[in-house]
This record gives sequence, C-alpha cells and structure tokens, in this order.
Amino acid sequence: MSFPIGVFDSGLGGLSVAARIMQRLPNERIVYFADTAHVPYGERPLDEIRGFALGIVGFLIGKGAKAVVMACNMSSAVALDAARAAYPGIPILGVIEPGARAAVSIANGAPIGVLATTGTTKSEAYVRAVARLDGSIRVIGQACPKFVPLVESGLADSEEAEAAARTYVKPLLAKGCKTIVLGCTHYPFLRGPIQSAAGADAIIVDPAEETVSALENILLERGIVSERLDSAHEFYASGDASGFAALGSAFLGRQIASVEQVELRTGDTSHDPSGRSRERSTSTG
Repeated sequence: MSFPIGVFDSGLGGLSVAARIMQRLPNERIVYFADTAHVPYGERPLDEIRGFALGIVGFLIGKGAKAVVMACNMSSAVALDAARAAYPGIPILGVIEPGARAAVSIANGAPIGVLATTGTTKSEAYVRAVARLDGSIRVIGQACPKFVPLVESGLADSEEAEAAARTYVKPLLAKGCKTIVLGCTHYPFLRGPIQSAAGADAIIVDPAEETVSALENILLERGIVSERLDSAHEFYASGDASGFAALGSAFLGRQIASVEQVELRTGDTSHDPSGRSRERSTSTG
C-alpha cells in the first residue's frame, strides 16, 4: 500500500485543497481530518489553535502520511514552524506562503486584499509573507467572521452569502485592491458571491492551486510520487461525522462513503496522538 498525503482543516474548507490534489495528483491517496468539534478557528486563541494543529499533524503521521498539508490558514499562520520542528523528516506545507507568492506575481505592485478569518487577519501572516517577496506591496486584510459559518451551514450560495461578500469586499475595492486572496480554505466555496461583489476586473487568488503545485514538486523531488491509487481515501472528524459526510460530499464533488469520528488529543507530539475511534457514520452522498 502506498503512503497517503495528510490534509486537515477546522472543517469543510480543506476539501477545496483535497479536491485539487485529487484532480492534479489522481494516484495519491488522501487521509483528511476535519476538526469539526472546534470549528471555526478564526476567533480562538492562537495557542489553542496551535495545540489542535499539532495534535492533528501527529494523527495524520500516525496514519502513515508521507506529507501533510495544513489546508487551514490559521494553522499555517501559528503552527507550521512548530509542526516542522516536531516532525523534521516529513514535508509539511501551509497555504499562506503559496497564496502570497501567487498574489505577488499577479498584483504588479498594486495593493493586495486578503479576505480571511479574524484570527488570520490579526496575525498579519499574509502581510509578512508578501513583504518577504516584495516589501513595496501593501496588503489590506479584511476579517470575514460570517463566511465560515455560512459554508459550514451549507449556505454558500445564499442571499446571506452574497450580502456578506458585498460587505467584506467593498473596503478592499475602496483601497484599490484588484487582486484578492481567499485567505481561508472555506472561501473558495464562496467564490461566486465574492467574484460578483468584486467585479469582473478583480482577480481572485485561491492559494490551494499554488499549494498543490508546491506539493507536487516536493513529491517529485523526494521520489515519493504514488504510481497508482491502491486504496480509498479516508476521512476523519473530531465532531459530528454524519453532517460532514453529507455536506462534504457535495463540496468535494464525489461521495464521501464514510467518516470516522475520533477523539483529538491536542498539542502532544511525544507519541502517536491518533485518538480513540468513537463512531463511524456512513453517507449515501
């Protein structure tokens, strides 16, 4: 059996990254973890998020992951360095650096807007990432506290989502931002309302695309690309499993046959923090 790629997020958002991995690297098996017991991360203390992220990374490595993608901007902002230090032999990727790199390549020196959770905005992770690439570019962060709950509730195409997008995008346009980064992996599911609010001239940057490109390069460099998909993708959740299976299938564009609920042990990298399985929920998709 080939070793899988671990992918995680606080909930459904990371499926936007998982879907791109499946499209671009169809022979790779994915083990996905959704921390649905603690979603959303955006308003939580940074130390708490770091503990969640380290516990999940340990879980995925305990499942044999040959690489891990933090498909979560908050985790990428506060836990990426700690995870890399804890597991130096495993490539661990975040989504912020790839997203910043893509935005800088498009912006041509103009201001870059970043739609993100409150926590990611306060962390100024994108400000620092862009500054490392081009210190002359101004980054305008916009916190979007309504977005994640809308996605997690299945309301990504609702009038509420359109109204929220108009509210959050307007300040970025007023400051001259024509390049707008989706600074949370939940937000690609809101791309329609966001593009509509931003207008046809605005370029929407989805960091997932650049992240998967970076992942592919790492797998090739290390010679660990899978030649064939030899078993099914696996899905785990720390909270409700049945709801994640049903809504996640719609977002992923393919059936999630089952989601296993596990108890997350946080912040402990001294042993396999895989948790004790509590429940398996099967979805009809």
